[in-house]
Amino acid sequence: MNFYITTGTMTFMKSIVEKNKNESIIMAHGQGTTILFHETEKKSLFASPRRYEVIASSGQLAPKGYFALNHVPVTDEGAPIFEHRFASRANSVDNEYGFIAFRLLRPIGFNTYIVLTQWTDSGAYNRWKNSSAFAHAHKQEPEVVEKLNIYSSASYVSTYKTEKDDEEEEQN
Repeated sequence: MNFYITTGTMTFMKSIVEKNKNESIIMAHGQGTTILFHETEKKSLFASPRRYEVIASSGQLAPKGYFALNHVPVTDEGAPIFEHRFASRANSVDNEYGFIAFRLLRPIGFNTYIVLTQWTDSGAYNRWKNSSAFAHAHKQEPEVVEKLNIYSSASYVSTYKTEKDDEEEEQN
């Protein structure tokens, strides 16, 4: 399965969604921009997308919700280790309150993986983030993995929601 991401102004992103009503494209807002997600077996509809391969998943992406994207830069040598670690715990979040979907996205043409989770709202995501289940899933890596240095730089999280605040709407 292919996964494509593109960003831009809300007006331009809306035009892409309108032109492709038969496709399941999700539009979300955050980080000062509008983002589109498109999961398909086909080629991208976007002119310049970031391209990924879905290598682990659970749940069905929904048109409404809250997305947390953990961007994880991984070395070429570390990719198999990283993929194994995340694929082996892919369903660990499935029964959490407010969980909708999970995708582990392998980058095509660059080195930053995305661990995408979708939630009903930011409250559900924050409850999970502050839970013992989250702490267990993100416990310190075994010493062997640390010594291998599989990460090329620090990871970071970006968040998006499908409903835009009135204040944000006026700014775009």
